[in-house]
Formats: sequence, structure tokens, C-alpha cells
Amino acid sequence: MSKVDKILICGGTGCISSGSGKLVNGLRAALAGAGLEIPVVLTGCHGFCEQGPLVIMEPQGVFYRRVQVEDAEEIIAKHIKGGEVVERLLYTEPTTGEAALTYKDVQFYAKQQRMVLKNCGHIDPENIQEYIAAGGYEGLAKVLKTMNGDQVVEEVKKSGLRGRGGGGFPTGIKWQSTRQAEGTKKYVVCNADEGDPGAFMDRSVLEGDPHAVIEGMLICGYAIGADEGYVYVRAEYPLAIKRLSIAIAQAEEAGYLGENIRGSGFNFRLKIKAGAGAFVCGEETALLNSIEGERGMPRPRPPFPAFKGLWQKPTTLNNVETFANVPVIFRNGADWYASLGTEKSKGTKVFALTGKVNNTGLAEVPMGITMRQIIFDIGGGIKDGKKFKAVQIGGPSGGCLPEELLDLSIDYDSLTAAGAMMGSGGLVVMDETTCMVDLARFFLNFTQKESCGKCIPCREGTKRMLEILQRITDGKGQQSDIETLERLAKVIKSTSLCGLGQTAPNPVLATLRYFRHEYVAHIEEGKCPAGVCTALLSYFIEPETCKGCGLCAKNCPVGAITGVVKEPYTIDTAKCIKCGVCITKCKFGSVQRR
Repeated sequence: MSKVDKILICGGTGCISSGSGKLVNGLRAALAGAGLEIPVVLTGCHGFCEQGPLVIMEPQGVFYRRVQVEDAEEIIAKHIKGGEVVERLLYTEPTTGEAALTYKDVQFYAKQQRMVLKNCGHIDPENIQEYIAAGGYEGLAKVLKTMNGDQVVEEVKKSGLRGRGGGGFPTGIKWQSTRQAEGTKKYVVCNADEGDPGAFMDRSVLEGDPHAVIEGMLICGYAIGADEGYVYVRAEYPLAIKRLSIAIAQAEEAGYLGENIRGSGFNFRLKIKAGAGAFVCGEETALLNSIEGERGMPRPRPPFPAFKGLWQKPTTLNNVETFANVPVIFRNGADWYASLGTEKSKGTKVFALTGKVNNTGLAEVPMGITMRQIIFDIGGGIKDGKKFKAVQIGGPSGGCLPEELLDLSIDYDSLTAAGAMMGSGGLVVMDETTCMVDLARFFLNFTQKESCGKCIPCREGTKRMLEILQRITDGKGQQSDIETLERLAKVIKSTSLCGLGQTAPNPVLATLRYFRHEYVAHIEEGKCPAGVCTALLSYFIEPETCKGCGLCAKNCPVGAITGVVKEPYTIDTAKCIKCGVCITKCKFGSVQRR
């Protein structure tokens, strides 16, 4: 084994919460105590958050997971001094049981194609020199030296890049509209208000590679004729804000931000605006209102922000992942970028893979890959040997896709046709224990609470839909409920003011399209097929297998279980509150629910 010349430790929010900050100090102290001078670098997010804290030993790339401070001495003694791998810290593949030696051997990473996330986990995000050494700001230099604004716009159009924030609008056309809009004062705005439950793509890019976003915004500013930009980021992302602030200061000191950038005559300033966490501020016009100090509520469109945006000036607004793609395009060329993906969906997409899957985390994959490849190759399959049931793609405004669509191509048009959407990249995997009616209720509950209330269809319509779903999961559904849900959903989609209301019914429509039988079972049979909706469950004890140990009775909080020791016990369904404690305590599987 070759000599270790650098130790990389994941410093994303997930790994820091698991102790990677303490691990850095512990390793540095242990190295100093051993008389060794090996740099220990706190990087951004590696993406495999569930396995953190993560450590990579360079240059071999040996990959250790769930490393704690107490492991530092063993790593130094065994790996660095002894040249042996600490096998107990290696990652084991869930499907094969084989240990992966290096970062590239881990199937979670091996099946990905990382462009936006290329630097995340491999450079110090607080050191601009490491970004430059990895090819950073080369795209900007090319633009400033050899291209005018029109040429930059044409290159982005040629690449086929579409917005990664959810809508998938062609980025080059958006930039062209702002460039051609009347006015000398124009703005660039980055939407980092990542509000989807379980989504952390943008946060991880800002934490792990903030200069990529800055470079993308600079190129955009040059293209459209803007000299000022804002990054609107959630206040709940303190580490992202901290590292972005450091990156901006370093870029200014290095001459990449400010006046006469790199002697080109191009001026550009960048500011951070911390948002208060309103989901609706992910909608571009609500976001612009928030920057201006107004309440975060959508504006009617037209006029579109490209013509009248921030302070009524022409504005280009893209999300973090979109801007992070831009330097890649100008380093490698539009033709190269356009060769990736499908005919109408170019490049890669970052997904936050969560739910009932073995490997959760960030996965960057080429457009056109199938859902099956993401879930079973990268995600390592379904947890605990359960059966795959559905995947929710596109966040709370997306749609649920069933098993028969596992081989669907992941691209904008295919997902839309299937009743889902790309969204910002949330991807939640569900197994057979998930109730699809309850899932639709959960997501609609979220969007209903996050509605700004400005327009009646969204404010009142989502509330009525939520009431119906709650009634169905409570076992009080009516025969007309399904028809009413479909009618309300179509009205809300077609009449709401902004994207929140227009997409809020998607989870309901998708579950009705692919899992209508579960709605029917709830309403007509009074049953929850997944055994989730408490009001529709009843608990009982199988007398044939009950040993009469009495554990269930001792732990029942309401005294609903009675019996004689060594004789079968019984449950009084009138008293039972369906808490499920009896099932967890029974050692013989005698307590059942139906």
C-alpha cells in the first residue's frame, strides 16, 4: 500500500452532526503525537450521508465509513504506519456482503456520473486554491477572453441545459430573454431556497463546492449584462451560508468578483439573502418579493422576471444545480455536454435518494437512466428484503410511480407523461408497508400548510382535498370522494396563481392513477391494505400460537388485554387504542392486526 499523503473527512451537515468535526481534531492530534505531518482536510458532503462520518485516504482512495474519534489511533497505527487496511471500517455492500476497499469500489458511487458533485468531498470548500487546482474559474476565463454575451447565450442554448429547479425550462432561452430585455440594470439570482422534505442537493453543493455556483452566476451575469447578483438561501442552512460567505470573500480577494474582473472590464458583485424558510419562496416571483423585503407571495405572470424581476428590473433566476452545471459546459464545451443524457434532457441530474432503500444519499446520474438502476444499483435495493411498491419523485409536488414503471427513462418529458415531474430532485422509495392514500395525505398536508393563501384555488381547494383524504384514512370515506378529489385537483391545477398550487394535487392524482384500488379498499371495504391507517385496523391474538406469557398484557397502556398465564390472551377491541405496543412485545408473533 502506497504512502498516505492526505486524509479527507466529510464535512457536510450530515457528517458533522455525526461527529466529523471532532474526528478532524482527533486525527490531527493523533498524527502530531505520532510525529506525522499528513494534512487532514475537512471537505464538503460526499453524498453517502447515512454512512458518515466518512474518511478517504489519498492517494489510494481507501474508503472508511462511520469513523469515530476513538478510531483515530487504530487508523494511524494500522493503516498509516503498518500499511494495512482497517477492515472493520470498510463499507459492505448490502446485496453481496462484499467489502469495498476504495471510494470507486462502492457501488453507490461507481454507478454515478458526477459532474456537479465532482469536487464535493474531494476539495476543501473554504480554500479557493483547491477549486482553481481542480479546473475552477477556467470556464469564466474562457468566456471573458474569447466570447461576447451573445456567444455565451448561444453556447448555453447549444448545450441543451434545462433548469434543475423543477420546471425544466431551457436555460439558454431564459438568459437570452433577460439579455434582450430593455434596461441597463439587470440582476442574476440564485434560488437556494430548497424546501422539499428530504431534499438536500443544493445545500450539499453550497457546502462542498460554493465557487462552482459563483462561477456559474458570473458567467450568467456576463452573458445577460448584469453587474449584481443575489443568492437566496434558507436560513436553516448555516453551514452553506458560512462557506458561501467565505467563498465570496476569497473570490473578491482573488479578483473573480468586484470591479474589472481579471482585467476584462466586467464588473459583478454578489450578495447573500437568507430566507425565512417559507416553501412558497421557492417560487421565483415570491422569492423576488422576499429579497425586496416584501411578504413572500407570488406575483401574477406576465410580466416574467426576465423582463420585470427584482425591483422591476430584468432578472435571470436559476437554482443552485443549474448554475453549478454552467462551468462544466464552458470547460468541456457545449457539444460534449449535449452528448450526455437524452435528446431533450441533457447532462446529469442530482437526486436525494431517501426512504425504504439500503443506500440513501445524493446520487448524480445521467439523464435517461431508469428508476430501477437508481434504486437497485445505486440504492442497493429495498431495506429488510421488503418488496418495492412505489417511488415519489419531484418532492411534495411530484407523483408516485409504481413497480411497472421502474424501467421508465428519467427525463423531463417521460416523467411528465407518467404523471410525475423531475422537480428539484427528491426521490423517496416506498415498500409494501406504505399506504398510498396516507402518503398522498402527508404530502398534501405539507403543501396546504405552505400555501401563502393569496389565491383561492390553492388556499381553499387544497384544504378541501386534505379534509377528504383525512376522512378516508379515518375510515369515514364516501363513495363520491374519489370523484370529488379528481374534480378539485383539476380545478386547482388549472386556476392556481403559482407553481405551488398548480402542482400540489400531483401526489393525489398520481396515487389515484396507479393505486386507485387502495382508495377503494379504504372506502368500500373499510381496510387499509398496507396496515397503516390506524382507524381501519383491528388487533387480535391468535390462540393457536399464544403461549400465555402475558407480556402483551403487562405492556398494554390501557389494560385492553386480559387472560390467564399459560392460556391464550384476548384483546378487548372496544378498549384497544391501536398503539401497536403489544405487537412489538410479543415474542411469538401471536398478536396480529388486520
